[in-house]
Amino acid sequence: MRDQIDLLATVTVLGVLEQAYFAMQVIYARRKYKVSPPETTGHPEFERTFRAQANCSEYFPIFISLLWVAGIFFHQGVTAVCGLLYLYTRLRYFQGYAGAARGRLGPLYASAWLLWALLGLALAGLLAHFLRPSSSTWMAALVWPLQLCGAW
Repeated sequence: MRDQIDLLATVTVLGVLEQAYFAMQVIYARRKYKVSPPETTGHPEFERTFRAQANCSEYFPIFISLLWVAGIFFHQGVTAVCGLLYLYTRLRYFQGYAGAARGRLGPLYASAWLLWALLGLALAGLLAHFLRPSSSTWMAALVWPLQLCGAW
């Protein structure tokens, strides 16, 4: 069982560590620019770091959900590679946004594309799972949708 999910688990842990890194960067920026919690405004560099971390955190549940569904129902290896690429693009997004707001755009588009790819893999895996015929004949696969509609 473990060898069927080891890559997904590894990417998940790396994602959690990345989120922790982003949170630590906000703490360091708070100290550097003397912005006490719960304040979210202050020096522009702090605000960009704070927004970059918040944006990455907002997308993390979507990423983790798609990673696991695609990995279990489609293919663990392909999904893990997409997951690693996503984590890399989010790191580049964070670094770019913290430096200058325009620096986030390229990695933002790349990470969005990777989320769509993970969604596609998850949907393909789920469709294959639910549409798999109970027998080994293609006729059963063709008849199955008609049986659902009550037409057969």
